[in-house]
Amino acid sequence: MIEQHNLLAQANSFVEHQRNKVNPRYRNHYHLMAPVGWINDPNGFIYYRNEYHMFYQYHPYSAEWGPMYWGHAKSKDLIHWEHLPIALAPDQWYDKDGCFSGSAFEYEQRLYLMYTGHRVEAGVAYQTQCLAVSEDGVHFEKLTSNPVISGTELGSVGDLHDFRDPKVVIHDHRFYALVASKTADQRGQVLLFTSTDLLKWDYQSVLLAGNADQGVMWECPDFFDLDGQTVLLVSPVQIKAQGQEYQNISSTVAFIGAMDWASGQFSPQTYHEVDHGLDFYAAQTLVDSRGQRIMMAWMQMWGRTMPTAELDHHWSGSMTLPRELHIRDQRLLQKPLTTIYRDLEYSYGSENIEVTTQPVTFHKLVQENTYFQAVIDLTAAQRFEIDFAKSHSGCLKMTYDRAATTFTLSRKQMGYVITGDEPGAHDSRSVVVPLINDQLVIEAFRDTSSIEVFINGLQAMSMTFYEIERGEDIEFTATGQARIISFEIGRVKS
Repeated sequence: MIEQHNLLAQANSFVEHQRNKVNPRYRNHYHLMAPVGWINDPNGFIYYRNEYHMFYQYHPYSAEWGPMYWGHAKSKDLIHWEHLPIALAPDQWYDKDGCFSGSAFEYEQRLYLMYTGHRVEAGVAYQTQCLAVSEDGVHFEKLTSNPVISGTELGSVGDLHDFRDPKVVIHDHRFYALVASKTADQRGQVLLFTSTDLLKWDYQSVLLAGNADQGVMWECPDFFDLDGQTVLLVSPVQIKAQGQEYQNISSTVAFIGAMDWASGQFSPQTYHEVDHGLDFYAAQTLVDSRGQRIMMAWMQMWGRTMPTAELDHHWSGSMTLPRELHIRDQRLLQKPLTTIYRDLEYSYGSENIEVTTQPVTFHKLVQENTYFQAVIDLTAAQRFEIDFAKSHSGCLKMTYDRAATTFTLSRKQMGYVITGDEPGAHDSRSVVVPLINDQLVIEAFRDTSSIEVFINGLQAMSMTFYEIERGEDIEFTATGQARIISFEIGRVKS
């Protein structure tokens, strides 16, 4: 593996010499980012030897997508991260144009990565599944038998040109690899392969295939049991919009149902979009030593302009906050990781504030690192608005429409204009959220150029933004009469 070590050494040396050139203006404080360059999909997200490890799609040499490496970081709490050497480089004949997404798993005290080897020949892409192994969780060697799943195992059931993102699951002493693919008539599907020794893999089944409305390709599958049910996460490309759902060009979807391992068939009872913001994709999960199912995702979206790249800041992209998962009423619910509250420092609070059409403004409360929580009684109100991080020129706007039971998050008035490949606007999204006892509970984590909003414990919205004029105020208005029962401001120690 001489080539691998040389290419990894070159990339790691480049990162160390270039990281001081990164412009910190829009960099987050407590979200995982690459030290320099481009970051996208989380890959191997795993709890290994009492630490959390996150591998990720990485192009260190620019702030735009390029030949993929696997970046690597670890953490004890999923908030404070330590960058480790790059784990994989595109240096073999089968992955020369990119080490694409995959997963990590532990077996016999070794840490394995299964990833997609991507190569382009005469303008045609070929994708196969490959393995790398580590004794120390930091330095990896690719198997000499790679690729371990290729066209031979795939046969005619899928398309070798769109065949990627393996997720490895160990069940009943067997290895299973879920691999994203698509059908001949352009529908997303997940294929299931099985092995007893990691070297020889056999095709078992189509785990699940989508219909014509559910996207032309499914990416980045994850698969796990939770609260007595089985969940399949996929990220469909070009899924058709349905009401307020699937408004982005690509989405992340949770199918909830039951798995029959003997037949290799997954039977979903329901499905829905995971996050209703503008920037959330390719989610991966893990289980830690406390048995928590935790999810993180790429907090960005394909086909969008990225101001930090356009401004030559030498970086693009971030991961979301870690979120605990549960299932209730056939929906995947998510909340911020409980341990993040140990790192909260509160700076301001207020109670019993009457709000009407006359704005109620609080000055200089919002900083780059700001936690916001509010409980609002809307018994006598038809509409409620929050102008968050308000300046003379704009704000992030949160709006609740009682008649439509709809919460809207907008960056339309916030800094640089972001455009994208989807039809329509790229600056706001809405989600249906019923009130609970006529109350709206909002929890928001703002971190420099991102905000993640959790509404009534039922929905989440993730969004990036790049303000030009710093906004420090919060302004509340209502149609009718609303009452802010309480609100608090703080920051996450980073």
